[in-house]
Amino acid sequence: MANNISFPCAIMLFFIVFYLINSSNAMPSFNVQRYGARGDGRTDATEPFLTAWSLACESRARAMVYIPRGTYLVRNLVFWGPCKNIITFKIDGTLVAPENYWSIGSSGYWILFAKVNRISVYGGILDARGAGYWSCRKKGGHCPQGARSISFSWCDNVLLSGLTSLNSQNIHVTVHHSSNVRIQNIRIRAPSGSPNTDGIIVQASSGVTISGGVIGTGDDCIALNPGSKNIWIERLNCGPGHGISIGSLGEYANEEGVQNITVTSSIFTKTQNGVRIKSWGRPSNGFVRNVQFRNLVMRNVENPLIIDQNYCPSRKGCPNQSSGVKISGVTYANIKGTSATPVAMKLDCSGSHHCTEITLKNIKLTYMKGATTSYCKNAHGGASGVVVPMNCM
Repeated sequence: MANNISFPCAIMLFFIVFYLINSSNAMPSFNVQRYGARGDGRTDATEPFLTAWSLACESRARAMVYIPRGTYLVRNLVFWGPCKNIITFKIDGTLVAPENYWSIGSSGYWILFAKVNRISVYGGILDARGAGYWSCRKKGGHCPQGARSISFSWCDNVLLSGLTSLNSQNIHVTVHHSSNVRIQNIRIRAPSGSPNTDGIIVQASSGVTISGGVIGTGDDCIALNPGSKNIWIERLNCGPGHGISIGSLGEYANEEGVQNITVTSSIFTKTQNGVRIKSWGRPSNGFVRNVQFRNLVMRNVENPLIIDQNYCPSRKGCPNQSSGVKISGVTYANIKGTSATPVAMKLDCSGSHHCTEITLKNIKLTYMKGATTSYCKNAHGGASGVVVPMNCM
């Protein structure tokens, strides 16, 4: 019969499967417990982790760093590359930071992969135990700069999959000066009142995909900063937090632009903003172009659709309150849900550099206490389909 596999093909298939299974099993595995790590949550496991990494990085064969079940206390971990082959970093346990926030907070990073190409990080829980640090910040005391929980700097071909990050001192995940990065099925959680606990920040990076996940923080779920390009975000549940932001931009006169961004098939629940573009009201040669916000659901969001080019929290250093960031080619399509405020769409653009080529298509945002309204300033474009609130451009 046509569906039958011939005997020679079956033999060949058998040997292919056999090879794949055995080559996988032959991957050198560097178990942190072998080098002295104890999963008791009390014994400092920093050096065993670094030893396992060093051996894996030097391996000429594809290698794995393995963290078995248990709770591991670790201080700052910097995993340097370049490595000699592909590295898998598999976490079946939980990593916790020291209770004294100064132990990791003065360095800016808790776990950092630097100049590592072809790295895959799977699973695990990171708990930075940031409550003490947040309390210091809120009291206005003498505090360290705070640590980002896990970061990838100058890395290419990165996969971060299935990670849970809890209670970061500030940012949970950062990607900068990196390319071809995939973040998938991630869970990030910090209290809504925790300061600057952004979920994911991307900067000076390209080819970044964020797919699937739940992010609830005290700041942006995701922020795309200068130099972000070719970014795809999908199937995200955001809330609490400040939504998904491009920016803030224009803090410096000379900075890279942001381009080719898609945010799709995501849900925002009780967030401060839905999708936002934010820039300082000061001179800049930055830009935002070719952005697609589509297939989104807003659930009681304060500012579902917002462009704010008058950002200047201290009211200092913003001459004429006019942003130099040039915004063009932004599409809002197939967005529905509820706004927590009457103004469901606010497009507040720069007086010196108007927003252009703004497209609205099939928008339906309602307000529980009455009709929704829109606000436009220096915004130009067009609309099609049903648009509620009414197009004000």
